[in-house]
Amino acid sequence: MNKILLIIQREYLSRVKKKSFIVMTFLTPLLIAGIYGLIGYFSYKGIADSFDRIAVVNKNTTLDSKLSSNKNIAYTYLDENLEQAKQEIKSGKFDYILYLPEFNLDAPQGIEVFGSKQAGLSLSERISGDIENLIRTQKLKNSGISQTDLDKLKTDVSISVKKIAKEGKEEESSAGASMFIAFAAGILMFMFIMLYGVQVMRGIIEEKTSRIVEVMISSVKPFQLMMGKIIGIALVGLTQFMLWIVLTFAISTAAVSIFINKSDLKKMEQSSHVSAQMKKGAEISANTPGNPITDLQKSLSGLNIPKIIGVFIFFFLGGYLFYSALYAAIGSAVDSETETQQFMMPVMLPLLLGYALSLSVVNNDPYGSTAFWLSIIPFTSPIAMVVRIPYGVENWQLILSMVTLVLGFIATVWIASRIYRVGILMYGKKTTFKEMFKWFTYRN
Repeated sequence: MNKILLIIQREYLSRVKKKSFIVMTFLTPLLIAGIYGLIGYFSYKGIADSFDRIAVVNKNTTLDSKLSSNKNIAYTYLDENLEQAKQEIKSGKFDYILYLPEFNLDAPQGIEVFGSKQAGLSLSERISGDIENLIRTQKLKNSGISQTDLDKLKTDVSISVKKIAKEGKEEESSAGASMFIAFAAGILMFMFIMLYGVQVMRGIIEEKTSRIVEVMISSVKPFQLMMGKIIGIALVGLTQFMLWIVLTFAISTAAVSIFINKSDLKKMEQSSHVSAQMKKGAEISANTPGNPITDLQKSLSGLNIPKIIGVFIFFFLGGYLFYSALYAAIGSAVDSETETQQFMMPVMLPLLLGYALSLSVVNNDPYGSTAFWLSIIPFTSPIAMVVRIPYGVENWQLILSMVTLVLGFIATVWIASRIYRVGILMYGKKTTFKEMFKWFTYRN
């Protein structure tokens, strides 16, 4: 046991003392915040600044209503035929032409958009939505409803989502906040397992190729060497993760205090309070949105953040230990990193499958049978469970997932150790799956 602790200490200190570890530990939260900030800024700017001039050639006699322009699209109706309107595109007066032929309102067909450049997907969807609203309005008009009554039909609705706990207590809930945390947790889990698992494999390959391992094996057993390396790097990852949590919280707090003036925050709170109390013919709901900071706090208030972080840490360690044992076996079996590709793919595929399904199927249906089995099977549970946990998971499912992951780790360590004990001293021989199976079956 003392020998394993010495190896853990060596692996841990040799990595955390590196300048690259210190620099990346402090820079990573800033880089991630900056990347997401840029993505959000340019996404918003791209939507807000987009403006297209669209000429409408309406040859449909049943459509007497017109498309309404907005901040992103300016519709201009032309009293010309389609060929004449195409000349307007060439002159640069308009960006696109929307052609509305004669069609049945119940089955619109033949609608076309022409332009000197390819219309983007978002623009196509906006135009389709505007036409759908136009046809709906025309149908309502044809049924005898006046324009005044049509204007009254539009109602903005804001709902407050609450979850009823088993003891009957109502809790605030937010699907948006849950999805965001689930999405971020799934990506981080995938990155961490891959990053630190590969570090185990590379460390073993370096020691094997430099023949340092031959000296180490004379003092410790192969199993002790493998476990010491796996656990040491796990502690490095856990240290880095905890520092990232602290730094991210500090950066977020500092950003709010710097970029949001206290007087402005007070005004927003007062504005939100006043808007909730206003009356205009009927009482307006107290859920009227106003203060984004308050809305964010309200969204997060229904989530058990300490539990989410605790579950993430457990499944990070469990998932890392599960996969790093397999990576250790791969590292012991090869002589260089270029030879690892054929062995890494079978190990990576379950992790990639869990990642892809968790961010699609599990995020959309966290209580379905697919989500349940993905969060129970050890190969996929590290990602699937952290994606499910913000939505709420029954305790028996969480415990079952934890137990199966621990049992899976014990099984992979046993399998990997039997390959490791032979492969770590093999040199100059091309390794195959058949050869690794022989090593596994060797008796002591």
